[in-house]
Amino acid sequence: MNTWMDIVRELEDAAAHPRQAVLRAMRETGRNAVGCFPIYAPEEIVYAAGLLPVGMWGGPTRGRMADKYLQTFCCSVMRANTEQALRDDYNMLSAVILTTFCDTLKCVSENWKSAAPQLGLIPMVYPQNRKSASGKQFLREELMRVSDELERVTGCRATSESLEESVDVYDDWRAAMQEFTALLPNHPRVFDAKRRHLILKSVFFMDKKTHAERIKYVSAQLRRLSAESEPRKRVILSGLLCEPVEILDIITENGMQVVADDLAQESRQFRTVAPRAGDALNRMVTRIALQDGCTFLYDESKSRGAMLVDMVRREKADGVIFCQLKFCDPDEFDYPILKEELAAARIPLLHIEIEQQMDSPEQIRTRVQSFAEMLG
Repeated sequence: MNTWMDIVRELEDAAAHPRQAVLRAMRETGRNAVGCFPIYAPEEIVYAAGLLPVGMWGGPTRGRMADKYLQTFCCSVMRANTEQALRDDYNMLSAVILTTFCDTLKCVSENWKSAAPQLGLIPMVYPQNRKSASGKQFLREELMRVSDELERVTGCRATSESLEESVDVYDDWRAAMQEFTALLPNHPRVFDAKRRHLILKSVFFMDKKTHAERIKYVSAQLRRLSAESEPRKRVILSGLLCEPVEILDIITENGMQVVADDLAQESRQFRTVAPRAGDALNRMVTRIALQDGCTFLYDESKSRGAMLVDMVRREKADGVIFCQLKFCDPDEFDYPILKEELAAARIPLLHIEIEQQMDSPEQIRTRVQSFAEMLG
């Protein structure tokens, strides 16, 4: 029987080698794969249709073919996804769901129809006023349309019964991830910033139920261990993502530990669970309505800063690192507000600009070193 560290290494490997992990999951589950753009793609519908949702979060891919379809100011996630599509790296996918949260995503959907027509692109729109009755009704109808489009493209249909089961699977996974991430700060030597990131990212390339089982098993073992007493400065990450992983190594090398995050690629995927009220579609709609503090969902009260302040106090963190993905306009608009609110709360803040295809993180290394020294 595998030990819990064997499982940890399995999850790390899945995140480090996503294509192999997806192909393995397809063989093990007998499901065809469907690509899901960041963020909040309705994976529950894909899963309910007997398909395997696969996260499309870019990567270190380089090339020039994407220049034909994207301007130079498009973010590195979109650039990598497009380059991979043109290289036919996604040939195992039966369809792709594209959520149009930002200007780049809105514009690229038409380009992808000509750049990669074989992928069966399904664009999806989220309502701006997601908390109003009309906004909720719009999202419900949009989810139903995506389900119909998915059936048209793949021939696979999500029934009301299978969707109920799927939402239960996803809520069970979210609860498991909340418990798991709450345990990690007690074990900074085993779960450094890089390992934490890879484990959280691995779910995008695995079956959700399988991933939940792995996480629950590791959590059960961690609860039996004594907390480590290694003194490290406690930091929280915020932004779309924090890649390449060399940045996370730099954080660890400078005596810091990631005790929580506000990353779209990580904890925002599971931090909100809707009440069990109404049918499966209602639960999906309600979860999006309750998901506050995210720059990609309209938030009139701008609650993200207050949420970060509360997170810092709850986790007894020493500071926040804001990971600004270059050319990510939504996060750029949020940062001045966050900076002011964190300064008012006397919380140290480091702003770093990142790209997934960075040539060298050395400039970031210098800034992280200085931040670590400032934290004392």
